[in-house]
Amino acid sequence: MKHLLSSSLLIPALVAASATGLHAQEALISVSGTVREKATGEPLPGVSIIVKGGTTGTLSDGNGQFALKAKLRFPFTLVFNTLGYESRELEIASGSQPISVQLESKAVSMNEVVVSASRVEESRLTSPVAIEKLDIRAIKETPAPSFYDALENVKGVQMTTSSLTFKVPNTRGFNIPNNFRFMQLVDGVDMQAATLGVPLGNAIGPTELDVASVEITPGAASALYGMNAINGMANLTTKSPFSYQGLSVYQKVGVNHVDGTDRNPSVLTETAVRWAQGLGASGRWAYKVNGSFLRGTDWLSNTQNDQNPQNLASANPRFPELNGASNPAADLWNRYGDDNAGNVSITIPYQGRNETFNVRRTGYYERDLTNPIVRNIKADASLHYKLTDKLELSYGYRFGLMDGVFQRGNKIQLDGVTVQNHKVELKGENFTARAYMLVENTGNSYNLNPLALNLDLQNGSNAAWGTKFRTELQSQLSGGATLAQAMQQARTVADAGRAVPGTPEFEALKNQITRTNNWDSGVNVPGAPIPGGAALTQRSRTYHSDAIWNLGQRVKFADVLLGADARLYEVIPDGNNFVDFSRPLTERTQPGGQNQYYKKIGGFGQATKRLLQDRLKLTASLRLDYNPEFSPKLNPRVAAVYTAGGLHNFRASYQNGWRFPSLFEALSFVNNGNVRRVGGLARVNEGLNYLDNSYTLASISQFNAAVNAYVAANAGTTASQAALRPEIRGVLQVGNLPTEQPEQINAYEVGYRSVLLDNRLSLDADAYVNIYSGFLGQVEVSVPKNAAGQQVQVGSDDAVLAALNSNRAARQDRYRVYTNARNNYRSYGSTLGVTYNFYQKYTLGGNVSYNALSANNAPDIFVTGFNTPHWVTNVSFGNREIVRNVGFNLVWRHQSSFVWESPLANGRVPAYQNLDAQVNVRVPALKSTIKVGGTNLLNNRYIQYAAGPTIGGLYYVALTFDNTVLR
Repeated sequence: MKHLLSSSLLIPALVAASATGLHAQEALISVSGTVREKATGEPLPGVSIIVKGGTTGTLSDGNGQFALKAKLRFPFTLVFNTLGYESRELEIASGSQPISVQLESKAVSMNEVVVSASRVEESRLTSPVAIEKLDIRAIKETPAPSFYDALENVKGVQMTTSSLTFKVPNTRGFNIPNNFRFMQLVDGVDMQAATLGVPLGNAIGPTELDVASVEITPGAASALYGMNAINGMANLTTKSPFSYQGLSVYQKVGVNHVDGTDRNPSVLTETAVRWAQGLGASGRWAYKVNGSFLRGTDWLSNTQNDQNPQNLASANPRFPELNGASNPAADLWNRYGDDNAGNVSITIPYQGRNETFNVRRTGYYERDLTNPIVRNIKADASLHYKLTDKLELSYGYRFGLMDGVFQRGNKIQLDGVTVQNHKVELKGENFTARAYMLVENTGNSYNLNPLALNLDLQNGSNAAWGTKFRTELQSQLSGGATLAQAMQQARTVADAGRAVPGTPEFEALKNQITRTNNWDSGVNVPGAPIPGGAALTQRSRTYHSDAIWNLGQRVKFADVLLGADARLYEVIPDGNNFVDFSRPLTERTQPGGQNQYYKKIGGFGQATKRLLQDRLKLTASLRLDYNPEFSPKLNPRVAAVYTAGGLHNFRASYQNGWRFPSLFEALSFVNNGNVRRVGGLARVNEGLNYLDNSYTLASISQFNAAVNAYVAANAGTTASQAALRPEIRGVLQVGNLPTEQPEQINAYEVGYRSVLLDNRLSLDADAYVNIYSGFLGQVEVSVPKNAAGQQVQVGSDDAVLAALNSNRAARQDRYRVYTNARNNYRSYGSTLGVTYNFYQKYTLGGNVSYNALSANNAPDIFVTGFNTPHWVTNVSFGNREIVRNVGFNLVWRHQSSFVWESPLANGRVPAYQNLDAQVNVRVPALKSTIKVGGTNLLNNRYIQYAAGPTIGGLYYVALTFDNTVLR
């Protein structure tokens, strides 16, 4: 990696030397003038004036006046840009009197400059792929409580809210709460927390005061960005301390839970401060500092849908009276400890024969296991130095701390999670080189499922609890109780002595379990023997370097861009989630050992050629990525954009993308409820043999149902005898899992963009088809053992008998394995966005998205989880200045119902609609803006995914003081 970093900085250094030579021929030039609105002649404050192609710039003051002094050469071009107005370029050929510039108001934006689509500046109209942008104006005018919440209203974006502090966007299907298929960059830094396996852009990213723009690229972007951008990316850019100097302060006060249904009405507060300043008379030094603090009461996940209903094979289907609240095998969405790990088989004489019932441990509700109060602290600082007017060196440090709840394979209570980032960047006119390090620490976080399981196990093992349940059940039935009544009373007796939420004993036991980082075996604590722990103790470091060089005029036949990057993940084994695989199996779960490494390198080249008098733009790129765990992977992309009549822009593109497994998918080794979740790399499987010597859990459930049905229908037959019958043992399905490989996508896209009716109407449409192969997911399997605890071969009599429910604890090793799907998956969809400035500054806009997944003929080894609604619609109506200094905006959103599938919870997510609104009042004399608004204004409670939180209304007042001054 050192060699790659050195080489990535060599080319920029040579370019810098060349730029320094040119600088000697420049002279100190002063330019001043006034910027006014064309229609009214009024001065425009806060207009950005930048030297085109460089980093030198300034802002107009409250009277629209500006002054710029820099070392330049005639002629040069000034670019004037501000919110709500057409940008303008003005060539300065020689020294002159003060200049006067007029900017024309625009209500519809489409021709903004974007960078993410091709990694070079280009018009959004002629971008080769779909791309959306929120600039400073859009961020200020959004009715959402924060700029990150506003992403939910962007065309094609599906937001997943796990917590007030934890939101993850996705585009074009296959959504999960910890979305490692969607990349989030902040000033070029990947915000993914390595071991958590989740992007934390809103938790540790920039404050609202420092965001300059947000660009969303729906769909695959891996041809240019590599490993994590297979579903799309968000690129957040912050404000330069050279252009935006001075003090800014933001204070928001809000209230949620206004109906008191889940929790009492609660106050949410957020405070942010930004300070930026130039240093020295030369104007070549500048720095900025940001800080923010948010505190609030989190949304609560409290939906009790049963995902193991009575009609399933695993939930006593022969007894229809055991349904609904009477289902003893219920597995509720937001209750933990009642899943397969808490299943107990109870066999009793009933109605003249032996009957076997599946009964689950009682478990605990999420509301009793999580902390309702959440915090989010963000701080960053950077120092910038201009070696020349076109060459800038900077160092930045970023720190984030967050609480909240998020979902991976289970729900995780985040408590004091910290991520730190150090970045060094050298940026010139045609190149950028950077290196950064991310440091992750999960603090005092814990996993809800092992917490609930171990709370129940404190009141007896499954076997001991089952014995008490069986005795009372038989007693109740002998006394004349109905089966449903007997089941309820048996549970009450078996649960006697159980830790009760809200009591000091419960809190003490919970604290001991959440501080124990061992989910494998019993841990004896004086006075309170604990069967296991639930602490999530993960630490990692990510090292990354990359460089991009735009060859510009150096190549005549096309515009050529070259890039390279390298990344190294370093995981510190905790003996529970990540282990040292060089240790023997019996020692792996001990803390410590050698740090584990996971790495990749990559490079790309891109060429853009304009033909037919610039009406046709052709772009081709080729990327090569290499991870030592796999063979090298090529990512090509080709695209064409044709402009007809100067207004209509048609585009088409194809790209192939690869995604290497995330750290958790590749190297995890965590025991959770007697099920070990394991990465899919071959080195993890060594000695465990779950890839080729296991039965799938789904077939084991079907097998046990078949055994129970046969025993019930054939008096005198034992379960073992029934299990060995050919027609029953044949139900068991051997896993035969492939060794994990990267996930691949072939993405096809067409689109159209235009701005019509004298810049009053914008149209943006696209359609796509994605074909996934080697899709990565989880399948649960069991490796059979004999009575002595030794592995036996699947297909043997011993292996069949090991699959019986009664032998589960002693004769099966259960694994949830990351592996590749056998089928290919084809998703497709389309989006349409329209914005119309129909009268004065009144604007009506809307977008609609459609996404779908083609069905396969054969079932796969696991459920892939498309997890995306067919239809999502947003409609907005607003006026940024209905009267002077007063604006408003409304956004209505509708999302159709869809099926959610995940290892934690499955079920249908109901359709929902909500309304967001805001009114903002600018007070120029105080350099302040007051914003009053609400999200989900009508408090229509909804969920975004199965087992997710119920989201209600949030109402707020925000005050922004912005004393940006000229330098």
